[in-house]
Amino acid sequence: MGHNDTVSSSSVAMRKPRVEVNRPNTLAVGTIVWLSSELMFFAGLFAMYFSHRSASSEIWPANTAMLNFPFALGNTTILVLSSITCQMGVRAAEKFQRARTGALWNVSKWGVIEWFTLTYVMGAIFIGGQVYEYAELVHEGLHIGANPYASVFFITTGFHGLHVIGGLIAFLFVLGRTFVAKRFTHHEATTSIVCSYYWHFVDVVWIVLFFIIYVIK
Repeated sequence: MGHNDTVSSSSVAMRKPRVEVNRPNTLAVGTIVWLSSELMFFAGLFAMYFSHRSASSEIWPANTAMLNFPFALGNTTILVLSSITCQMGVRAAEKFQRARTGALWNVSKWGVIEWFTLTYVMGAIFIGGQVYEYAELVHEGLHIGANPYASVFFITTGFHGLHVIGGLIAFLFVLGRTFVAKRFTHHEATTSIVCSYYWHFVDVVWIVLFFIIYVIK
């Protein structure tokens, strides 16, 4: 009897489903926490913008008239589209597709390298457009020390531009790591996905900035 009971207990233990604990990825969690602090930073910039606007409302119409809305809209469209290409790269990363498996013009066969390279180029074009806009405004006499409006305009958009440059550096890191890696594993895929979190964040922040600065003025 004792032997049979032992066998039965062993059989039940073998049939018992194994409970696996899925721990959250520390890199992803850390990035989300950091982005939360960055959100508070930009919230402070927004508060500064509206505070200066309230205190110096008389200078706002003349200065906002100097902004090139069509150009800024086109530049914004490029950045928003780059978020889409970034997400396509994430889809490729989730499939562990490192590089394209077909012709270059067949975008349905693109991998992480192709999608993230395109995202990088579009982000670089956005930064180039922002530098061009700055140069045009300075040429017209609107520099960072001209008046309160100019100060908050260059500070808010400038800090965002620095964050975009940070994202471009992150893409270079991911692309370099992907090129060097012999196999595209979970680690490379997670790095790509975390990089996309940051890129989507700077895109959303710019959409809010664009609406505040260029639309409602």
